[in-house]
Amino acid sequence: MPELPEVETIRQTLRQLVIGKEMESVDIKWPKIIQKPDDMEEFKQLLVGQTIEEIRRKGKFLLFDLTDLVLVSHLRMEGKYGVFQKGEEIAEHTHITFHFVDGTELRYRDVRKFGTMHLFEKGAELDEKPLIQLAMDPLEEHFSFTLFAQKIQKSERVIKNILLDQTVIAGLGNIYVDETLFLAGIHPLRKGNSLTLSEIETIYQSAVLTLQEAIKQGGTTIRSYVNSQGQIGMFQQQLHVYGQTDKACRKCHDKIVKMKVNGRGTHFCPTCQQL
Repeated sequence: MPELPEVETIRQTLRQLVIGKEMESVDIKWPKIIQKPDDMEEFKQLLVGQTIEEIRRKGKFLLFDLTDLVLVSHLRMEGKYGVFQKGEEIAEHTHITFHFVDGTELRYRDVRKFGTMHLFEKGAELDEKPLIQLAMDPLEEHFSFTLFAQKIQKSERVIKNILLDQTVIAGLGNIYVDETLFLAGIHPLRKGNSLTLSEIETIYQSAVLTLQEAIKQGGTTIRSYVNSQGQIGMFQQQLHVYGQTDKACRKCHDKIVKMKVNGRGTHFCPTCQQL
């Protein structure tokens, strides 16, 4: 699943391709992707004449600011956007096509069909699902460390599961939680209420550093991720623990271990991240 750095990279590359483009029509091949409104024809009609003015990101969500509306898009496991000329061959699993008046098209392709799109009036996108319960992400300017720390210290869950909870901190998935905890020197099975304020501060700073570096590298390509210009990410070359099972830790040379935490593959160094 694309995490914060991948979604941010997609946002940045899409901005170069579609800002200022006016929608002429929309084709929908897999209606279940459209969550709001529940009428596919209404969704299509509302978008006619709308211009893409800006693209924002909140956690793992893309927000397309249109003339009067906001389109909230979640890529889930395999969602991808690409911009094409009218008449170019349409790839398999292309489910939504936004046709622009200039003859170009924004196509949404999703092999797994898990992605979602919600359409809101401007200003209402944060007041309903899926964004109403979403926490701030660590790169937001007004991120509340105090609230973040309180949620952790009140929890009896293990820190791996807490950091995956998008109502505690948004944008982190399996890859960047493992990398953050390694950088912070915190074992993934530490319980939230066992962590000191200093340790939580280290986790937060480690998350920021990890995400910023991953964005610089264009995200992490493990399986099929590419940005909206078809380029893979390069952060996989800098991963310390994720996907590095039985390889030597870069810090202490002990072997990286993989275990299951609540069904999620979890990677850590038993020497650098002692329980």
